[in-house]
Amino acid sequence: MKSSVETLEATKVKISVEVPYDELKPALDSVYKDLSDQVNVPGFRRGHVPAQIIDQRIGRGYVIEQAVNQNLQDYYAQAITENDLTPMGAPEVDVTDLPNVEGKREGDLKFTVEVEVLPTLEIPSFEGVAIEVAPVEVTDAQVDDEITALRQRFGTLKAVERAAQDGDFTSIDLKAEIDGDEIDSMSGVSYEIGSGTLLEGIDEALTGLEVGQDATFTSQMRGGEHAGEDATVTVSLKAVKERELPELDDDFVQMASEWDTVDELKESVRGDVAKSMVSEQAVEARDKVLDHLREAVEVPLPAGVLADALKNRVAEDASDEDKKQAEDELRAGLRDQILLDNVVRARGVEIDQKELFDNILAMTQSYGIDPMQLLGDRNQVAMIHDEMARSKAVGELLKEADIRDTEGNEIDMSVVFGSSAQDAEANAAAAAEAAAEAQDEADEENSEN
Repeated sequence: MKSSVETLEATKVKISVEVPYDELKPALDSVYKDLSDQVNVPGFRRGHVPAQIIDQRIGRGYVIEQAVNQNLQDYYAQAITENDLTPMGAPEVDVTDLPNVEGKREGDLKFTVEVEVLPTLEIPSFEGVAIEVAPVEVTDAQVDDEITALRQRFGTLKAVERAAQDGDFTSIDLKAEIDGDEIDSMSGVSYEIGSGTLLEGIDEALTGLEVGQDATFTSQMRGGEHAGEDATVTVSLKAVKERELPELDDDFVQMASEWDTVDELKESVRGDVAKSMVSEQAVEARDKVLDHLREAVEVPLPAGVLADALKNRVAEDASDEDKKQAEDELRAGLRDQILLDNVVRARGVEIDQKELFDNILAMTQSYGIDPMQLLGDRNQVAMIHDEMARSKAVGELLKEADIRDTEGNEIDMSVVFGSSAQDAEANAAAAAEAAAEAQDEADEENSEN
């Protein structure tokens, strides 16, 4: 088989394929064999009907058509591989020549394919590219906030005789009216002031109220047949409770955690906060590296792929604003995909079978589904593989760049973005522990000074 490629646009090519008769013959023989097993011809047993008889009864043209239809995708895939192309859209195939329908059994199969493909981009080196991120600095206030959150989970509610305030737990009745007509009402609703889980304006209305008092405010309905409409809402305060936190002592620590003392708990929390900040630092570095890549490389977008994606994303009767927003999002996503796929190619990024399987296993366990269900879907597996490769490609750029925090400290992103997705999590944890230890040492030096 021979193939050649003509570039039509930055993102579109025309592939010309020629399959000699000798290479097509096994496919023709297979069709003849299938038909021989199916047809009844007097004087011949099933499976032993000669090709000439099948040509007379069914037609050689039908045999050629079936052979081409059954194998065209394989020939196309072979041409794609031979020419190192990555299709992004559906191919448009035009068969230009077929083997002889009559006379001597010869003649080549020739066809052309027009398809949108991944454009080849020049990915610059990131050596020396300066990326600045926030430093990892765990404050006592952050540690206190985390410990307070832990105490709140073990807190108890007690009734209070005072005006309601932010953070209180209340029992309320609600009534909503539009133009004087009641449209909804609820009784005995539990609500934490400041949580923002009910209507807009309710926090301000409740703050300062005492049990037995009412307040009226205007708010937009969030659901039901009046969703989006403004209504007059009356809230009646029935009860007020505040959360009483347990004392922070060794007894509480032993009851609420795996640690024995308050100091051990604080040390553990400090390490957890540092780990979280290292993750945030890595995300910030990743986003800035991607921003630099976007600015450095111009990306042509395949118009057909974009149009098909937009058609699938937005209904025909959608507003111009919704269509514009969807198109902008699709353009941005497609641009990043093309960029990162080129980084994968330029940096030689590979995902081995163990990495892929481990990631799929972790995903299926997280979602509670049978891993074989996902592994049986080749398209889903391919999508997961490609996303893993893109993520790993960003890690390669991060390891090349000069990443420092705002205080000038050099940050080795290879610690966070290891050689595999599994290593990344372990390395991030190690980096967080190292950061926490460094922070503890710094705190000790500060206290001594």
